Amino acid sequence: MSFDSALATFARALGDPRAPIPDFTRGGAGVPDAKRFAVYRNNVAVGLIGALEARFPVTRRLVGEDFFRAMARAFVLAAKPQTPVLIHYGAGFPEFVARFPPAEGLPYLADVARLEDAWVDAYHAAEAPALTLADLAGVEPERLPSLAFAVHPAARLLDFAHPAASIWAAHQGDQPPRAPSQWRAEPTLITRPEADVVVRVLPPGGFAFASALCVGVSLGEAAAQFDEDDNDPVAHLIGLVEAGAFARLG
Repeated sequence: MSFDSALATFARALGDPRAPIPDFTRGGAGVPDAKRFAVYRNNVAVGLIGALEARFPVTRRLVGEDFFRAMARAFVLAAKPQTPVLIHYGAGFPEFVARFPPAEGLPYLADVARLEDAWVDAYHAAEAPALTLADLAGVEPERLPSLAFAVHPAARLLDFAHPAASIWAAHQGDQPPRAPSQWRAEPTLITRPEADVVVRVLPPGGFAFASALCVGVSLGEAAAQFDEDDNDPVAHLIGLVEAGAFARLG
C-alpha cells in the first residue's frame, strides 16, 4: 500500500466509527487495538465539535451544551473538513440544523446559525476600503440613475423568516437575554466597516433594494421598485453606504 493510500485509509477510519481499523496500525500486542484507536477517533470528533462551538456560540447557548454537542457530533459524522483551516469548518451546519429532527420545534434556530456563519465569513473576508458618502457626493447628479455598485467583500445579505438578528443581539454580552419585542421576519445586512463586524436589520423594502444593487442593477432600476408607500430609496442607499456594504462604484 502506498503512503497516500494508507493516509487516506487512516483518515477515513478516524472519521467514521463504522469503518474497520486499518490493518497497518498496531497496539501493544502487535495487532490492531480498537480501544486505542477509539481514543484517536474521539479526539478528532471533540476537536471538530469544539470548532463548531466556537463558530456558533449563540446557537449553542439557545439549546444548551448537551443538545448542541449531540447535534454537532451528528454533523461531524456526516460532514468532514474539506480544508485543514478549521475556521472554514461548519459552513454546512446551519442547513444541517434546519433538517435535524430534534430541533424541528425551534424553527428559528437555523436562522440564528446562518447569521453566526455569515458573521464569521464577514470577519475573515478580504480587506477592502468601503465606499463612503463623500465618494457618492462627488458623483454628478445626472449620473446617479445609471450608477452601479461593487459589493464589499465582507458584506452579507440574509433574508431571515424569523427575528434571528434580534435573538442574536440579545445573547451578546453578559446580561440575561430577552425575547424579541416583535416576532417577525428580519432581513439582515452584515458588514465589516473597518475592523468590526456589524449586524443590521434592514427597513421595509431594504432587502429587495440592497439585493438588486448587490447583483449589479443600476440605482435607477433598483429605486423604481419602490411604490409611493415605501421609504425614500435615497435613505436606503445612504444607510447601505454608511454600513459599508459597497467597496466602490461599479
